[in-house]
Amino acid sequence: MTDTAQIGVIGMAVMGQNLARNLASHDIGVAVYNRTTERMTAFVEAHGDDGPIIGAETIDDLLAAVERPRRLLLMVKAGAGTDAVIDELSDRLDAGDIIIDGGNAHFEDTRRRERELTERGLRFIGTGISGGEEGALHGPSIMPGGRADAYEEVGDTLETIAAQVDGTPCCTYLGTDGAGHYVKMVHNGIEYADMQLIAECYDLLRHGAGMGADELASVFSDWNAGDLESFLIEITADILGTTDPRTGAPMVDVILDEAEQKGTGRWTAQLALELGVPATAITEAVYARAVSSRKDERDHASSSLAGPTPGGRISTDGLVDDVRAALYAAKIVAYAQGFEQLTAAAAEYGWDLDLGSVATIWRGGCIIRAKFLDRIKQAYDDAPDLDNLLLVDYFRDGVAQGQAAWRRVVTLAVDHGIAVPALTSALSYYDGVRRDRLPANLIQAQRDYFGAHTYHRTDDGGAYHLRWTGDQQEEQRD
Repeated sequence: MTDTAQIGVIGMAVMGQNLARNLASHDIGVAVYNRTTERMTAFVEAHGDDGPIIGAETIDDLLAAVERPRRLLLMVKAGAGTDAVIDELSDRLDAGDIIIDGGNAHFEDTRRRERELTERGLRFIGTGISGGEEGALHGPSIMPGGRADAYEEVGDTLETIAAQVDGTPCCTYLGTDGAGHYVKMVHNGIEYADMQLIAECYDLLRHGAGMGADELASVFSDWNAGDLESFLIEITADILGTTDPRTGAPMVDVILDEAEQKGTGRWTAQLALELGVPATAITEAVYARAVSSRKDERDHASSSLAGPTPGGRISTDGLVDDVRAALYAAKIVAYAQGFEQLTAAAAEYGWDLDLGSVATIWRGGCIIRAKFLDRIKQAYDDAPDLDNLLLVDYFRDGVAQGQAAWRRVVTLAVDHGIAVPALTSALSYYDGVRRDRLPANLIQAQRDYFGAHTYHRTDDGGAYHLRWTGDQQEEQRD
């Protein structure tokens, strides 16, 4: 126990509890509060001896226990719940106190909250935290944005409890106002795409080729020892090797095929559209979850809509290697799209995002941690103004080497009635990017035909309109 705390944690759900335990384990005094006092009391009884922890029954007790200027970490439900806690705090805080929002807030809410709190003389840090329950306890990836002077005061604490890779903390200051929560949102968007790509590859091997769950557990375990090494591949192998304690069947087979979502992937897709960034793999992953949620509709459609039915008829000769290559190539595209969105957002909102640093803090603790993030970091260190990761030699060559297998995999899936929206959209994006001329010329002609929206010529830089249904004469409209 301790008499005073260096930081207060508000919200004692699992993430809040584990972050408090993480802080205490590093000998950082932490005061904890929860709206339901019983939850706080149970936490202190269970973990009060783990380190310097103070239980607070009221907000006023919490504020009295935290050293000034106060540093308060909110781990409460995003949205109205966060606003309610901030409102309760703001009238009690002193100028210069710091509120850190560690929830999955929408970045525009973070920008608004920072403006409002700045007017009250308070400082606000919107902080994305990734890694789930285990990450929160043992070291997450932490993505803070907001007042730089506020980060200077809390940075050592956040970097201490973050995951550490090669002696480097997976936490760094990212930029003003909503930068931290925006980076966390894109992290989650990439996570959606990565999970969907893995699921599509599993589906093709399991239901297209008829491979067993135990066999696939071994396949994914082998993949995790190579270029695909990542947290998501690791846990996929573990999941596929787990049996249902009730029936002894593969656990994956008794889980209902409805994937839920909390909104961050959808936000990523929506905001990519607003910025004009083609985040196709992320967007298709969001749509795939929406399709999965229509379980009753799918059950009915499965017996009434025509098409091939997966039945384990795909030959396994060379298939595992092809699927591995396809997954790696598509994964590169998903990350490239995510980083392209971060580049566009930084320009739009005036953030000085260091994308090499983003890759660095994603190397450990977070859900999308992967071996090739070191390569992404190096790419942005070498070329901070890089337009697209696909133009970097390492990633360009990786996709080039896997594209033949990628095309075979997508073709097999289509022929056998297996939906692979993320694999397919990532491939279409790749093919679109590498084309020097796309059929958009016809679309622009159509727009000019029905709406006089003009077009540009290949031999002249001006804007023109053709009187398509009249005398077919061209007018310049600069």
